[in-house]
Amino acid sequence: MKDLMPDPSRLSLNQITIKQWSLAQAIEGCARHGIGYIGIWRDKLDEQPIPQTARQLSDSGIKVSSLCRGGFFSAPTAAARAAQLDDNRRAIEDCAAIGSPVLVLVCGPAYGQSLEDARGTVSNAIAELVPFAESCGVKLGIEPLHPMFAAERSVIVTLEQATLIAIQFSADAVGVVADVFHIWWDPLVHAEIARAGQRILGFHVSDWLVPLPDLLFGRGMMGDGVIDIRALRQSVESAGYTGPIEVEIFNQALWNEDPDDAMRRIVEAYLHHV
Repeated sequence: MKDLMPDPSRLSLNQITIKQWSLAQAIEGCARHGIGYIGIWRDKLDEQPIPQTARQLSDSGIKVSSLCRGGFFSAPTAAARAAQLDDNRRAIEDCAAIGSPVLVLVCGPAYGQSLEDARGTVSNAIAELVPFAESCGVKLGIEPLHPMFAAERSVIVTLEQATLIAIQFSADAVGVVADVFHIWWDPLVHAEIARAGQRILGFHVSDWLVPLPDLLFGRGMMGDGVIDIRALRQSVESAGYTGPIEVEIFNQALWNEDPDDAMRRIVEAYLHHV
């Protein structure tokens, strides 16, 4: 593959990366550093009235690449599962209100079901949500997580599993989100990216540090680890994805940095390693 530089205009700040900022500060920070997109987290969205956020986004020219997160469909009781579906409907409404084209789905653990049955629960829950999501103009993006999270965060642990669920529905309604931290290890990753094709709704980047300092909060800055991020980026582009590229890093050391210094490092790492 040619060693092509990424398009700077596609860079998106996933808000967890600079979680020390409020939502208003993050939008201002993106504008200040020339970043045109932001991936918003729902807990941050609750900090101020949604119409205020929508106005700030419009005034600053910052677009929303995704809202994180929906999902967590399994639950111990039928009432709890119904409550999760209601919460996902609220998340879809939030997407529509702030102009997010995608709700990222982290599908949740098994909660006592077999893995196979839990994946069926995920598929059935998405089927329940699709008509409402379509009516709101929002797509559902299934994000597979690394297998180390299967017990507590997601029974969907490969891009293949995510795509096999997504293809049960219209491509205008359901797709997948490819996060390099979760999929880089898969020997079939490039073939599965090609199979997902136009269903790829998001591409998230960070790096896998060696040794990994923490399972959840140990993601590294692009270029500091072992993932061939550029090859994966070129693969999703070959599959047809040309949308925003979200930098999504869970790392306490980064959260301890001055946010503007961290933003400058993000832009530099994106240009050199994505």
